[in-house]
Amino acid sequence: MDYRTSEEIVGPRGEDTLPASASAAVKVVIVGGFGIGKTTMVGSVSEIRPLTTEETMTQAGVGVDDIAGIERKTETTVAMDFGRISLNEQLVLYLFGTPGQERFWFLWNGLFEGALGAVVLIDTRRLEVSFDAVGRLEERGVPFVVAVNAFPEAPVHPMAELRAAMDLPDSVPLIDCDARDRASSRDTLLALVRHLQSLHPVTPETP
Repeated sequence: MDYRTSEEIVGPRGEDTLPASASAAVKVVIVGGFGIGKTTMVGSVSEIRPLTTEETMTQAGVGVDDIAGIERKTETTVAMDFGRISLNEQLVLYLFGTPGQERFWFLWNGLFEGALGAVVLIDTRRLEVSFDAVGRLEERGVPFVVAVNAFPEAPVHPMAELRAAMDLPDSVPLIDCDARDRASSRDTLLALVRHLQSLHPVTPETP
């Protein structure tokens, strides 16, 4: 039996409760290679305080994790990131960021379960680190958009060249994104929602 007084029982914070008008919730995964900006994106766009599982990188990862191009990275996601954003009064997206290192890929299957769509983040300096994410989404039949994350000094290539380099069909949206910017991250999620709607258009009911 709980003998605490009502003043001592702490419930969810007001900011964490769903809007009363919300009628649909969609699970979305943010994927990509190691150090690609997944945690940053979830943190920048989430309307609640995001849940992160970042830990300090240690000597245990030396020779195991490929940090080429991201040598100054000091923390890494070891399980997942979680956030939430209401795109309008009815539609809420639950965001799950995946870990990037290959040694944590076994967690991906659980995070992909029930996801209606995904955002694949890429870095033009290291396109190859996100190839596996694309392949896994295609294998599971999860629709996705590809977002070119803005990194300082990253080379800029025409979208047609990037699409060819990643062997993306024309049906997969390829867009620019700055994971640090809330508006840009939100626009990326809106692009995913529009893509999902195009794949599953709503047919008006006939009287």
